[in-house]
Amino acid sequence: MAKSIEPNIADLANGWLKSYDLDYKLEQEELTYEIDNALNEYFSKGGGKGGNRPDAKLLLKDKDDNSFPILIEYKGVKGKLEKLDTNGQVENKNAKNEAHFNNIKNYAVNGAVHYANALLHYTDYTDIITIAMTGYKDVKGDIKHQIAVYFVSTSNLGAGQKVDNYTDFSFLAPQNFDGFIAKVKNLKLDKEEFEFIKEQREREIDSNLVRLNNDIYQNEKGLGENDRVYLVASAIIATIGVKGKVQRLEKIELKSSTKEGERDGDILIHKIIEFLEERDIPQDKKELILRTLQNTLLTENINKVEKGKQESQLKRVFIKVVDDLGFYYKIDLTTDFTGKLFNEMYSWLGFTQDKLNDVVLTPSYVATLLVKLSRVNKDSFVWDFATGSAGLLVSAMNEMLNDAQKNIKSPDALREKELQIKAEQLLGLEVLSNIYMLAILNMILMGDGSSNILNKDSLDDFDGNYGFGNTDNKFPADAFVLNPPYSAEGNGMIFVERALGMMNKGYGSIIIQNSAGSGKARDFNREILAKHTLIASIKMPIDIFIGKSSVQTNIYVFKVNEAHHKDETVKFIDFSNDGYTRTSRKKSTNNLKDTHQAKERYEELVNLVRFGTKKLNIFTDQEYYEGTIDPKSGADWNQSAPIDTKPTLEDFKKTVSDYLAWEVTNILKSRGDEGK
Repeated sequence: MAKSIEPNIADLANGWLKSYDLDYKLEQEELTYEIDNALNEYFSKGGGKGGNRPDAKLLLKDKDDNSFPILIEYKGVKGKLEKLDTNGQVENKNAKNEAHFNNIKNYAVNGAVHYANALLHYTDYTDIITIAMTGYKDVKGDIKHQIAVYFVSTSNLGAGQKVDNYTDFSFLAPQNFDGFIAKVKNLKLDKEEFEFIKEQREREIDSNLVRLNNDIYQNEKGLGENDRVYLVASAIIATIGVKGKVQRLEKIELKSSTKEGERDGDILIHKIIEFLEERDIPQDKKELILRTLQNTLLTENINKVEKGKQESQLKRVFIKVVDDLGFYYKIDLTTDFTGKLFNEMYSWLGFTQDKLNDVVLTPSYVATLLVKLSRVNKDSFVWDFATGSAGLLVSAMNEMLNDAQKNIKSPDALREKELQIKAEQLLGLEVLSNIYMLAILNMILMGDGSSNILNKDSLDDFDGNYGFGNTDNKFPADAFVLNPPYSAEGNGMIFVERALGMMNKGYGSIIIQNSAGSGKARDFNREILAKHTLIASIKMPIDIFIGKSSVQTNIYVFKVNEAHHKDETVKFIDFSNDGYTRTSRKKSTNNLKDTHQAKERYEELVNLVRFGTKKLNIFTDQEYYEGTIDPKSGADWNQSAPIDTKPTLEDFKKTVSDYLAWEVTNILKSRGDEGK
């Protein structure tokens, strides 16, 4: 192994910085307390296991007075610049979605990116420059070096993007820094890269939620399932803050006092009130949120300091939440947070199968599929009549925001459209009060699409109007997504009839127990087809809700306000093999694996439903079939490709050949000549 020459590399780098009038000590005294405090926090939690702190750090400002932390990592060993995975990403996670400390310790880029993520987690900085430098001495004793610069930001979900390779640090010089920052700002992740990183981060969230929930379940006694969800949501709201308006709650602010008004729960509630007021949440909704959260946060047991311990149970749980999840909501990862927590929580509890079927939440990739099948775009108005934790609406909101970012080039117009999407273009109804709270909290955490999440019975107590603001106006829904409670009439088809009947145009996609399409919802189906068209029937994998429910489901896709004609072509798709392999191991870090072109299959499925056979590529003719249904039946929605039983010439030849072989064998046996 090459001998380390790290001091020589540090001297070389220091010399450059001095020449650019950026002189500093390796542990720069002038560095802001916030950055040092973040790194201290990070290391106290084992974040630096196996490695050292960044070799150097400084804070530079561009012409617009924007601050950029600069982290510098030296490795004075040849070949230790960076370690990337097969997808070209900095390999800082292992197969278990845990920190890959061996890479972080031994490779300069990996270490620098790792520490930059600590700043994203524990500070308000969103854009960080990391510099990795390594070198060695050649046969003449001269130092040969390499420098790679990566940009780590909320915009790339903390994964890091390579800016360029450099030969020195002159890009940091005052006369060059603005040009360098302009280059950084032009970095873009294409859609495929962003989705890959997002999926990776979501798998990490799943792993962390398993660990967090197991920790609370095993070690924090006296907390019910709702308490856990409300504690997580409260901690996240309190530590999100509102930039420039509401400071996020720091762990150090929780003193575990037993004095009325100064308890940890009181402090948390005060911060949540500040947050809700700044977010301009309607008064009645704000009061409901506070009442619900206070029932958990202000109880005596959760605020008292136990014997031999220095902190309340509330503070302990708060710290666990911030440490395990804080990074992911700080990087603006728009995902169904409370839905994921809810599903994980329910996996540890005992419920009857019927109860599970009624509360099980839709996996995010299935939610995205439903949204795409309903043709959601930036101008859609989307509603869900059994919204659960709002996971389907979160997926719809993400799709709408992505479409807006793709098609609106004016920053001001884009900002206005994003606000409109969140405030006016989403509506959800949930009758169960505890689940309704999840939906509100979820959409608030996502930034805030909670305006029209209503605690109403969509069948008996909803007139189709906006819930807040434009309460005299109808919500102009043109996209419908649903995973209904299967115990409702017609396995939940009653919700479909109700929602589609209140729409004038658009599309709807539902995932439902497949017996709804084969007779159990016959009357509802006939009523639906008298006004709307069934476009597609998709048989889903039996294990799509593995660990939570075990019913066979289908997705049905509708075109609104156009009666189904008996000669209408319906696309029947057997999606039993969706490309994913699932397990239900409680402590597994990844229970969902793409083993057979899952991404490509989901994309092709959407295209087949919309465009038909010309998009047929991966699917076989036994998986994709175009047929018709009888609108007067309502029980023939689950068809499969017919099997052709007519024999071919080849079948005839094979049969004759097999018969002759059998005949010859018998003749030989009777003569005793077998085998000769």
